[in-house]
Amino acid sequence: MGCANESVRAGARELLSGWKGEAYAFGLDCLGRVGELAGQVGRRALVAANSSPWLGEGLEAVGKSLSAAGIERVGRAEGARPNAPLEDVYRIQDAIAAADPDVVVAVGGGSTIDAAKASSVLASLSGGAHEIDPYFGVGRVTEALAARGKALPGFVAVQTAAGSAAHLTRYSNVTDVSAGQKLLIIDEAVVPARAVFDYGLTRSAPADLTMDGAFDGLGHATEAYFGARPETIDRLEAVAAPAVELIVGSVAAAVADPDDAGAREALGLGTDLGGYAIMVGSTNGPHLNSFSLVDVVSHGRACAVLEPYYTVFFAPAIQRQLRVLGGVYARHGLLSGEASRLSGRDLGVAVAGAMLALCRKVGFPTTLAELPAFTPAHVDRALAAAKNPALASKLQGMPTPLAPEQIDEYMGAVLDAARTGDLERIRPLPG
Repeated sequence: MGCANESVRAGARELLSGWKGEAYAFGLDCLGRVGELAGQVGRRALVAANSSPWLGEGLEAVGKSLSAAGIERVGRAEGARPNAPLEDVYRIQDAIAAADPDVVVAVGGGSTIDAAKASSVLASLSGGAHEIDPYFGVGRVTEALAARGKALPGFVAVQTAAGSAAHLTRYSNVTDVSAGQKLLIIDEAVVPARAVFDYGLTRSAPADLTMDGAFDGLGHATEAYFGARPETIDRLEAVAAPAVELIVGSVAAAVADPDDAGAREALGLGTDLGGYAIMVGSTNGPHLNSFSLVDVVSHGRACAVLEPYYTVFFAPAIQRQLRVLGGVYARHGLLSGEASRLSGRDLGVAVAGAMLALCRKVGFPTTLAELPAFTPAHVDRALAAAKNPALASKLQGMPTPLAPEQIDEYMGAVLDAARTGDLERIRPLPG
């Protein structure tokens, strides 16, 4: 199947429209709506965007749309490098503070949008200080705004890469490069007020960016679904199953033919649904550990490597989810039909095998040892990060939650399996 069929895409469009309504313009050829949506939340804009050659036409279209809507551009900041380094966050913070806009328009992939979210927070709350630590964790921006009687400027996210869904979510991922560690702001206050994603923009994206984004979105949908609670599993299944179907069915086609509009739309819809999934649920183990690998591998690729091993670890608690997603992988020729008769850990191993097969199909690594700069110190860093209270939401989002005292033994075993490729090293939790 080259890309997901039209009925799945139509269902995805309906889900996204029902979720975001008129606040989100998405699809093919919708970039001209940026000015209209920005005008709903502000009239004086600072634009944060990377000067990437592959984004040239898109940036020009955004500028024309803002001008046509009568939006005054009072500032311009270069966007962020991959993983949104703190230095870039602070640089954009200073630009926002100097321009004093009533709306920030962030144009770029997840890193630029995440950095601009964090920068808006700091420009509003920090009094000029370059100090982001007080806002890491859940809900701390909202608390600070309420305590100080302040509000953030309007925010319009113009997404240019299918993957992070930063344009739709409450997450801002930023990186302390010196420590090699990514950290999170998780807060409803940083959900963009308006968003635009013209899926056609992704046709000029490099192949590596396309694949990394696809596997990031795949991780969002998969992890949120795996971690579903009884009260959310039906809703998450309705979102995650088509997300995985769309991404698995289109990533290879999108890379093989960048101008395949159907594949590009399917990837955009699928990764957007991944964003929907993490607004209902949460990512967990793979994403948590990926934050400690920022200096050796891209985020999406790290998630792709880790996902299969956590699938085996989680297997006893996610039998329903494994059967649904196993069916998706089987439809795309990555899982034998015989897997439908499996259960327990064996079913987890079969679905993990399908995930690994997809990685091999697109040329991704399947073990941590294949990453050239990976060292045992990265495992130590990941285990230490898992005990950081600011990242506790990732542990809590796991279908088999770990207490801090269990991290070294059980998460350590998962990471050892991911290092070697030996699924037998994964230890089941007692009981």
